[in-house]
Amino acid sequence: MLYTESSPNPNSMKFVVNFPLVPEGLSFDYADPSEALTEGKSSPLAVALFGFDYVKRVFIAYNFVTITKAEDVEWEEVLFETKQFLKGYFEEEKPVFVQTTIDANTTRVEADSPTVQKIKTVLEQYVRPAVESDGGAINFHSFDETTGNVKVLLHGSCSGCPSSTLTLKAGIENLLTRLVPEVKQVEAEGV
Repeated sequence: MLYTESSPNPNSMKFVVNFPLVPEGLSFDYADPSEALTEGKSSPLAVALFGFDYVKRVFIAYNFVTITKAEDVEWEEVLFETKQFLKGYFEEEKPVFVQTTIDANTTRVEADSPTVQKIKTVLEQYVRPAVESDGGAINFHSFDETTGNVKVLLHGSCSGCPSSTLTLKAGIENLLTRLVPEVKQVEAEGV
């Protein structure tokens, strides 16, 4: 089964399937075709999607793919073709990733401070589900203990979304500063 959901970013569309594409909690963001060929991140699906000239970004998470299109193309022009392509790709059971991509990204071991553990828990339990419902993802990047500054990475439809700054400040920062008193502000890294 494959269905679409629009996102707050008018140039992004979320394509949802009823099976896992990656282990829960993992996501991969490709801003250009060369990233889809990078060791540790290699995705034949992303490479194939970049074959469409209107595809400008591909994001793959647990059970969905978010595609960001060129601004001069309307979804009405390319939605059917994109959906048919993905449907066929999944029906033929073609690989989403090279196996080493998943292996390399599931064997991380990190020793986090208690504050970082709290930040990650809040992001995982409260923020990630909302962001994923809009076709994006959020990942913890860093926390500066002295300034209280948290940096996060926004992926998928959140990249370049007009409302991502508002979501970051009014939603995520407000939630984190309330639930984790050590946090003073939140910034998006690499947006």
